[in-house]
Amino acid sequence: MTHQPEPLLPGVLAIDAGNSKTDVALIGADGSILGSARGGGFEPHRIGGAAAVAGLAPLVEQAAAAAGHRDWSGVLTSHVSACLANADLPVEEEALRAALESHPWGVASTVANDTFGLLRAGTDGPRGVAVVCGAGINCVGLLPDGRTARFPALGQLTGDWGGGAGLAASSMWHAVRAEDGRGGPTGLAGAIAEHFGLPTAGAVAEAVHLGHLPGTRLHEIVRVLFAVAREGDAVALELIDRQADEIVRLAVVALGRLELLDTPTPVVLGGGVLASRQPLLLDNVTARLAEAAPLAEPRVVVAPPVLGAALLGLDHLAAGTPAQARLREAYEASRQAAA
Repeated sequence: MTHQPEPLLPGVLAIDAGNSKTDVALIGADGSILGSARGGGFEPHRIGGAAAVAGLAPLVEQAAAAAGHRDWSGVLTSHVSACLANADLPVEEEALRAALESHPWGVASTVANDTFGLLRAGTDGPRGVAVVCGAGINCVGLLPDGRTARFPALGQLTGDWGGGAGLAASSMWHAVRAEDGRGGPTGLAGAIAEHFGLPTAGAVAEAVHLGHLPGTRLHEIVRVLFAVAREGDAVALELIDRQADEIVRLAVVALGRLELLDTPTPVVLGGGVLASRQPLLLDNVTARLAEAAPLAEPRVVVAPPVLGAALLGLDHLAAGTPAQARLREAYEASRQAAA
């Protein structure tokens, strides 16, 4: 019989690693937050899984130090629950799990796509559908018996459209074409140019291409898109309508695969684009869901996704309702204090 090492801090190392930021939290078995840290985006598709996981080490060290263990040896905690962006295929999840287990962070580890963290954060248990619309877009569904509904989520290669990056790119597409005559007029052209302090949207494209403007700033165009749409711009409104349609298509397909269309079921909505609660998008999504899946229960989650990773970890440890409630209360108190 293999002897399991005793962890320094019984509980969960929760990791939510997204495209733009990573949150790490050490959670006690009783649901208390022992320490946390935040870092940049998680990009295993660019630098490789082992290197991406190794990049989490400073954050784990910071969380451990916040928990009172600046210098530690052995195994840090009982379970690593990692909800990771770009873990889109089972083979990627397995490779990332193996990379995690090469570090002395947990007795055992589980890896799931970060959308499962959103789903768990927005539900009382492992049942429902979640759509994340942040930098990218994805959807998952889960039943208590472990059955899932998933999409490859590899961008245009697998039929995906939208998210912050997609909306920004489409806005630029329309803006530049409006300027050079290939497309119809849209207020996006002037608004994007003004936002970046450049004469035209075409100049914005050139600045990004030449490295004078960081490409990471293009996500700011999403705010511009909604502002222009509120002024009644037809092109901007069409892009938002298309995004709402895509969100609902994902949710309805996932509900259908899990045979939940005829059952009241939470549909959790999250990610930066949805969590901003833009009425033009949310009202559209709600109306479309009411027509296509009348029993769906849409809910926007503003809690940090790392909460979902932590709850999945507590599920794995069979922690009871009091521990989960304590954890939710702690994150809610933190959110209110920051508001």
